[in-house]
Amino acid sequence: MGHGGNVIQELTTDHREVDALFTKLASLPAGDEQRRELADELTMELIRHAVAEEMYLYPAVRRYVDGGDDLADKEIEDHSEVERMLKDLEGCRPGEAQFDALINRLQSTVTAHVADEENRLFPLLAESCSPQALDELGEKIRSAKKTAPTRPHPAAPDTPPANKLLAPGTGMVDRLRDMLTGRGRG
Repeated sequence: MGHGGNVIQELTTDHREVDALFTKLASLPAGDEQRRELADELTMELIRHAVAEEMYLYPAVRRYVDGGDDLADKEIEDHSEVERMLKDLEGCRPGEAQFDALINRLQSTVTAHVADEENRLFPLLAESCSPQALDELGEKIRSAKKTAPTRPHPAAPDTPPANKLLAPGTGMVDRLRDMLTGRGRG
């Protein structure tokens, strides 16, 4: 979280970190309790990343990219699907069949979403935005991830202005819950 560079570099680095978490999860035996800790870490990373994209990346895509509304709507729908899976995953324990099924579905959905962003959306954004605008978006993304929620909230708004108003408060409550429960320190 918070790597530096323009928006595309920042988000691509996030994507590689999520890939690494999926790899770590897959390397552990089905009932290993460390899988729960990794699933929580994965959830935290995916939620912060998605909230930041919804606050700043997708509005920029709508503004600068031809056909950006349709692109942004598709990406936000992908996020909603992932968030519903993450909410279901919260109640699962490693070793349960549903835990592994959700991790597998989640990985497949996230991998397809990442490929779409990196192969289609990012090149279109790079073509239509100045390097300065991309750098500014990178800063906004990094800032948003610092205050973003860390838990899935499928019913929360995912478009401005409501998401920009509610995400920091929700994020503060989530981080407090994480601190009290020890979630994310594994």
